[in-house]
Amino acid sequence: MPRSPFLARPAPVLVLLFALLMGLLSVSTGSPAAAEQPPAPVVYEAEDGELNGVVVESSAAGHSGTGYVTGFDAAEDSVTVTVPDSPGGLHDLTLHYRGPYGEKVASLRLNGEGAGDVTLPATDAFSTVPAGRVLLDEGVNTLSIVSNWGWYEIDAISLAPAGPRPPHQVSGVPVDPEATPEARSLLRFLTDGYGEHVLSGQQDMASLRWVEDNVGRTPAIAGLDLMDYSPSRVERGTTSTEVENAIAWDGRGGITTFVWHWNAPTGLIDEPGREWWRGFYTDATTFDVAAALADPASEEYALLLRDIDAIAEQLLRLQDAGIPVLWRPLHEAEGGWFWWGAHGPGPAKELWRLMHERMTEVHGLHNLLWVWNSVDPEWYPGDDVVDIVSADSYPATGDHGPVSATYEALVELVGDEKLVALTETGSIPDPELLRAYEADWAWFTTWSGEFIQDGAHNPLPFLQEVYDDPGVITLDELGDWRSAEPAAGR
Repeated sequence: MPRSPFLARPAPVLVLLFALLMGLLSVSTGSPAAAEQPPAPVVYEAEDGELNGVVVESSAAGHSGTGYVTGFDAAEDSVTVTVPDSPGGLHDLTLHYRGPYGEKVASLRLNGEGAGDVTLPATDAFSTVPAGRVLLDEGVNTLSIVSNWGWYEIDAISLAPAGPRPPHQVSGVPVDPEATPEARSLLRFLTDGYGEHVLSGQQDMASLRWVEDNVGRTPAIAGLDLMDYSPSRVERGTTSTEVENAIAWDGRGGITTFVWHWNAPTGLIDEPGREWWRGFYTDATTFDVAAALADPASEEYALLLRDIDAIAEQLLRLQDAGIPVLWRPLHEAEGGWFWWGAHGPGPAKELWRLMHERMTEVHGLHNLLWVWNSVDPEWYPGDDVVDIVSADSYPATGDHGPVSATYEALVELVGDEKLVALTETGSIPDPELLRAYEADWAWFTTWSGEFIQDGAHNPLPFLQEVYDDPGVITLDELGDWRSAEPAAGR
């Protein structure tokens, strides 16, 4: 039956009546969109908090309330804000602050317990920065901002109930279109378990053996270092068996991650306190990475290539053995304490891309999953040259918090489209808190020496709980990760 012309388009009067009816319904019942709006954040002024070694000022324009808290210089200087009558649960925390003296770091405490650190970018105007999530108790809670790397001004904090985390959007496809089957399977294996569990890791084979002997479990990931293959160290007599360690570890079914404490190619100061073997530190070398990169015809640029080539030679040994590597060079660049980050984000990103191009295109290295290790978006070298993003965390001794602020910042950095890993940690996050905070670190790697053995950063009973936790994967629980079906694409 053909449609009647009268029914082909609603009459204007009917449209008006329909609109009025819907308007009345939305007034009386509220539209679905309005009903789904999250609650507005609740703001708590810092000047109303409990002050410890800090003072209230109001001379800087743009603050809220009657003032702001300043004077964070001594280690325990703090302001504590009381949150009364909380319904409890997971909340998003925002700091309202001003950072006129450059980028700083504040430590957080929730109800007296360590709750991680938050980076405060430099700003001359009062601004806000996401500070991760906090799990509030029902009733009264306290939140403290403690100096850490001080000299900043705290205006207020705000809290809003956190919504459920949406499903992760990680594809599991390597950025290298020629990635080896082993590298593809490893990335797929990590992606498949992302958000379901965290892989345990330990830096340094001696410390890994300590865990085996004292905890009775074996980490899934071994953290190794190509430091002593650096040419400026080799020419001074260093040797290394880290490649052999990686081959032996792979034979046990483990996963390998490599960092490179890159001794500066030249310009080692080599005097007491700044010895040649500390040459990866900014204060132990005169090497200027920005100047070297600016002049490809220079001797310094040629030395950069020489060093990259020397490390590529070692990584090729692993590729020949069929071993994929979680490759984390130029780590902690944004800190500036290593020479590759000493001249700001531009040279660091350029050096990363140079290394990526030379290793993949010149040396044919395709067994690497590239792990970037800074949080600040200004330092990020680009989605096309990074497989995994990561951070290193050394909270106060005994702080086993989930490192929530850093995790959330990394998720935002890559739009939740890449894995996020905790590639160095002093005190291991409590697995129960990781679940409660939905801080889905793909793996953690505990640093070596005192951090794993001193009984303070990670007491033995706590280590036992971590390694026995069903959400923490150990070597015996890895299974055949090489059999993971690679993700389609590229």
